[in-house]
Amino acid sequence: MKKIFLISFVMVVGFMLSCSDDFLELKPKASNSIATFYSENGVNAMLTGAYSILDGHYDNGWAFNQWGGSVSNWVWGAVASDDAYKGSESSDQQTINDIEQFNVTSSNEYLDSKWRFMYEGVSRCNAILKVLSEVTDEQVPADKKVWFEAQTRVLRAHFYFELTRVFGKVPYIDETTEAPETVPNDHLLFSEIEADLTAAIPNLKHREAEKARITKWGATAYLAKVYMFQNKHGQAKPLLESIITQGGYELMDNYQDNYMIATNNNKESILEVQYAVNDGTDGSLNGGWGDALNFPSGGQSTCCGFFQPTRNLANAFKVDATTGLPLFGTYNIVGQDVGGVEYGGAVDPRLDHTIGRAGVPFLDWGNMDPAWVRDPSNGGPFLYKKTLFLASEKGSKSTETGWATGVNANNYRMIRLAHVYLWRAECAVAENDLGTAKDYVNLVRNRAKGSTVVEFSDGTPAANYKVEPYTGFANEEEALRAIQWETRLEFGMEGHRFFDLVRWGIVADVMQNYLNTEGLRQSYLVGKTFKAGTNEIWPIPQTQIDLSSVDGSSSLTQNTGY
Repeated sequence: MKKIFLISFVMVVGFMLSCSDDFLELKPKASNSIATFYSENGVNAMLTGAYSILDGHYDNGWAFNQWGGSVSNWVWGAVASDDAYKGSESSDQQTINDIEQFNVTSSNEYLDSKWRFMYEGVSRCNAILKVLSEVTDEQVPADKKVWFEAQTRVLRAHFYFELTRVFGKVPYIDETTEAPETVPNDHLLFSEIEADLTAAIPNLKHREAEKARITKWGATAYLAKVYMFQNKHGQAKPLLESIITQGGYELMDNYQDNYMIATNNNKESILEVQYAVNDGTDGSLNGGWGDALNFPSGGQSTCCGFFQPTRNLANAFKVDATTGLPLFGTYNIVGQDVGGVEYGGAVDPRLDHTIGRAGVPFLDWGNMDPAWVRDPSNGGPFLYKKTLFLASEKGSKSTETGWATGVNANNYRMIRLAHVYLWRAECAVAENDLGTAKDYVNLVRNRAKGSTVVEFSDGTPAANYKVEPYTGFANEEEALRAIQWETRLEFGMEGHRFFDLVRWGIVADVMQNYLNTEGLRQSYLVGKTFKAGTNEIWPIPQTQIDLSSVDGSSSLTQNTGY
């Protein structure tokens, strides 16, 4: 942390001019270096640098790995949950094995990766805010200042929210901090995060011509997300209602269109991280490099077979053949798993838009071949599907060189209208307004019902698909269970699951049951335990504790249980 923040005010200069390790060792050159950016174009260039790390990575010369910082949170939000196995082979990226098995120590390099990437983002934002506090109106017009500042504050709030969800208490360092290595991690940063977002919202535009830029509604949705994580339903509700009634967003007609490159930045998307490939820079760094491991290992000439859906997730898509509703408590019986095309039971159609199953059409690549799975004994029989490019897009919308040829231009939809509807349903349950909760859940289910299903080449459905709306909820418990289930089905494999379980207060029970049951399918999970009161967050990286040592004593306190 000390190393990163020693260069906090000149870092962006290096980002724009050089990404070498040598630059990261430079000492700050005071105001003369950053004064280059004391103009509207200069501040905008710095802001571009801050946006560029929104995807959770940058070229650091492989000094530390890229995968732990990914904006998709495939490690922290999915592999750490009941949604995904690490996949691939047991010996590849063994560090993730410990995360999947809740056997992590503070020396785990993925922890350090997440910490460094997020604080790199904070540092870039702080550099912008420092410049904005010093430029004159002649250098940067007043209206542009407040607009630049608002975007920057949302970005900083995002980086700190990510740090808070993963590590709990982290040090708060802003543009005025002079000795970051002395700042303790003595409180949760929700008030600081909320303050940045609240200050930003009035100064943002309703829509932006440049799709990457954060809008008023993106910031509003993010603040609602922060409130929902804290179960502040009363504060989240008016924000969600404003998005619904004034934001102008609509659900896409087809569920799958939320995962197609051709429908990036669609009418449902509220906050979206932009990806690009074959743009004249390194072919993959702008295209979601943090997810480069997570594509089939065969059949698409991609790499590397990580991030495989669990049997638990696949089984969650089972529905009652008559009602079209989830099976809830009876969905995950070992020996009755949803398999490939041979499975004849009724399933929610979102199953085959989320998970690659043997014999079922895999986008336009043909029917999935089990040989595309790198090591079924370690990662199970399924493949991740949502953000793969089409066969017809290979080379134009995917990287053409190097080993990471699965990296592509499919944006990461961080927040979309379906999130807002389901959060609003949760707020209704908190008020015992079960009718409103049902209505919002059914908006999402009816979209699934009306969406195009996966079909074989002759036009016949690839499975017995069925999904129907709820007719009503008997009580709050039943309503909340339905919302939680719907959230999993709608956003499976999108990196939200673990954090949802934490905020719902059910993570310990769900994950221990998962480990017990999944141990009957995956031997490496046998005997693993989720420690309530500890495993909801992860340890502070030991590297950062060491770097924050002043006179032999670190300013950082390790989390309980690690």
